[in-house]
Amino acid sequence: QWKVAESGGGLVQPGESLRLSCTASEFNLRKYSVAWFRQAPGKEREEVGCLNERGDKFFYSDSVKGRYTISRDYADSTVYLQIHDLRPEDTAVYYCACVPWRVSGDVDTCIMSEAYYWGQGTQVTVAS
Repeated sequence: QWKVAESGGGLVQPGESLRLSCTASEFNLRKYSVAWFRQAPGKEREEVGCLNERGDKFFYSDSVKGRYTISRDYADSTVYLQIHDLRPEDTAVYYCACVPWRVSGDVDTCIMSEAYYWGQGTQVTVAS
């Protein structure tokens, strides 16, 4: 049973932008840190980034820095992934999941390897 739901994917042309959404119907997503992942055809799932529950701490993988932005709207309990300047290599299934956020000593980040409450994913295809 999927705990979160992704939406907003589709077929887009290179250079365009897209905003993906992550929602939860059975619990309050506002109370969770959320991460985005993607899995390209024939490749392993890749971490994209994460945002804490307050929306004031975030992490992005080096491969997406500068073009990807994770944000959250507390009014409708949605977490977004905005992607600018889409490229064919961004083609993938995009997933969101809840993640723990750990603060200990010098560590203050999400633990994406411990993601839980996954969704089914939304397909993003970038092609001209």
